[in-house]
Amino acid sequence: MGNTKSGSLSKELLEDLKLNTRYSEEELHAWYQSFQKECPSGRITREKFESIYSSFFPDADPSEYARHVFRSFDTNADGTLDFREYVVALHLTSSGKTLQKLEWAFALYDVDGNGTISKNEVQEIVKAIFKMISLEDQKYLPEDENTPQKRADKVWKFFGKNENDKISEGEFIQGVMDNKDILRLIQFDKPQKVQEKLDEKQQ
Repeated sequence: MGNTKSGSLSKELLEDLKLNTRYSEEELHAWYQSFQKECPSGRITREKFESIYSSFFPDADPSEYARHVFRSFDTNADGTLDFREYVVALHLTSSGKTLQKLEWAFALYDVDGNGTISKNEVQEIVKAIFKMISLEDQKYLPEDENTPQKRADKVWKFFGKNENDKISEGEFIQGVMDNKDILRLIQFDKPQKVQEKLDEKQQ
């Protein structure tokens, strides 16, 4: 999308990204320059995306999660992302608008892309999330969510589903909007106690 192969960001693409992400014009130009340097073809491969994503988590292994993130944004399944898809991916995985972020989260959890989420798919993504939480941080997780299995069970229970049921996109978005606990459980986040300790150190 946009003229990703030319030397500068097109005005049309710039306006589109300012509207759809939290990044400023300066930031977008800077992102674009580094993207062009790293990916002169104007497309980023899954391997490259995983490598960039991993640099954000030096103490953990986010490769599996990054692979799912990549899949959820590679909507035409061609194995690459263009600059727009790449920036939107970075934006939504950090701090997207709630509805937009929930639509993306549904796509992330819908591993086989069939339009519904199964309990196995929840377990698969939750396992990938756990690999991003250091063993030290895992000690601070509540007893009923300190393993991938327990956390997936807790999510499933919040939705009131039986073992073999499925969750539709509408149900997923409504459920998360109605219950902030689900949002916390389905995304990567530092455990609360760890966050509090970090906050204390900064004061």
